Amino acid sequence: MNRLKLVLPTPEYKDEVMDYKREFIENGDSIDGSAGLKNADTFEEWYSALCDNSKEETVREGLVPSTTYMAISIENGRLIGMIDIRHRLNDFLLNYGGNIGYSIRKSERQKGYATEMLGLALKECERINIKRVLITCDKDNIASAKTMVNNGAKLENEIPEGNRITQRYWIELD
Repeated sequence: MNRLKLVLPTPEYKDEVMDYKREFIENGDSIDGSAGLKNADTFEEWYSALCDNSKEETVREGLVPSTTYMAISIENGRLIGMIDIRHRLNDFLLNYGGNIGYSIRKSERQKGYATEMLGLALKECERINIKRVLITCDKDNIASAKTMVNNGAKLENEIPEGNRITQRYWIELD
């Protein structure tokens, strides 16, 4: 499948990013892998934080350096999903968040995009020398678990977190 490309966000994508956020809010969905887009009042606020958090020297307190990509349709330029690669793990990410978080807009789900997007992100992980990738999901998120397994993930364990269970999957990269 070559339907998507990963693109770094830039101000030129402001309208697409804000439309992506709107769709998630309207559907009451969690915007995972979007570098805090849900909590940003404006594109500029979000983009500033995204840029700060992309470098060790400027990462905001409590976070780790990460690179956030937009998954763009090669065919029509539509923003399909977002995926965030965390360059290292802190204690919270080791237990609950992992190296990668991602989301697909509701109108584009169940089309195989998540599997393709994660595969592209794993190539980026290799490029920045992350050899072992941790990805997590809620136990009831069957689609996300399938996406990870389709990319070679192996379930290590399950961790209770309040009233939910987090599944922890590892992918070994060559």
